[in-house]
Amino acid sequence: QVQLVESGGGLVQAGGSLRLSCAASGSTFSILAMGWFRQAPGKEREFVVGISRSGGSTSYADSVKGRFTISRDNAKNTVYLQMNSLKPEDTAVYYCAATFKTLNKVVVGTALLYNYWGQGTQVTVSS
Repeated sequence: QVQLVESGGGLVQAGGSLRLSCAASGSTFSILAMGWFRQAPGKEREFVVGISRSGGSTSYADSVKGRFTISRDNAKNTVYLQMNSLKPEDTAVYYCAATFKTLNKVVVGTALLYNYWGQGTQVTVSS
């Protein structure tokens, strides 16, 4: 069983930055593909970014390309999401997700393929 705990959310002004962290339990982190999703009020959960087991492959939603950066530290069982140039439309609850499956870029954004989810962390961007 894998448990995920997100942290780092908060309130920031437009143009500001935040770094989210997702810590995973257990010794299997290095074989987990990881992703970040977000859900704004009244909207469906949407894919933000995914990263492969080694960290060598990443895939970003068009809405965050050039502003967000995902990384992982397998020694620390942690994945990070650096968010720069934040916009009010980035306001959402951000969820960390993990899967033992190998995901290609076509399906990396499919939430159903992720088996484990964190509880979410709120990010609010004021205008």
